[in-house]
Amino acid sequence: MDARDPELKKELNATLQARHELGAEYEPALVESFLEKVEQRLDGVVDRRVRRELAERQMAAARDARTPSPVEGFGERFGFGVVSLILAIPLSAIAVVNADFKGLVVCWLGIFGVNAVHASRGRFWTPGKRRRSSDWED
Repeated sequence: MDARDPELKKELNATLQARHELGAEYEPALVESFLEKVEQRLDGVVDRRVRRELAERQMAAARDARTPSPVEGFGERFGFGVVSLILAIPLSAIAVVNADFKGLVVCWLGIFGVNAVHASRGRFWTPGKRRRSSDWED
């Protein structure tokens, strides 16, 4: 609500005009009526602000719920690491047989890369979440 709200200014002018026409005996009723209108307007503004704040908190809670905590993702990361090490044994053997030491290095760089990307997935990148440049974007 702006301090220079044109609707409230019109209401105040109408109230003052009615007081001038009706006399001082109606002044308490006129003031009471004007204050009720101001109160209704303030209630509307406060309601909108509370709804906006609640929506922002719900959005923040939803964003926080999408990113797993380090404790929650431990089992998945541990299982992925174990599986990749188990698969590394036959892959290493195939790499050594076909390309000697260079093949082994390439194989282990690939294993390391896959594990690094998987481990950093929750920290740096979350599927379906894009970074916004401002809060005004949809």
